[in-house]
Amino acid sequence: MNQLIIILQEVDINKKLAEAPDDSYEVGLFIGAFLPFVILVIIAFVIYRYNKNRIKDE
Repeated sequence: MNQLIIILQEVDINKKLAEAPDDSYEVGLFIGAFLPFVILVIIAFVIYRYNKNRIKDE
């Protein structure tokens, strides 16, 4: 499982930055690199809160 995650995350950011046409590309690259992780954290937090409130109500 960990190897699959490592393979999926393997992105050569330095290569992309060297080939970038301008500075705004760097901002988009930065946002695009971290956005999937932020979304996963938000989903995990929502599931945690849902289960915590469900157990508290029982």
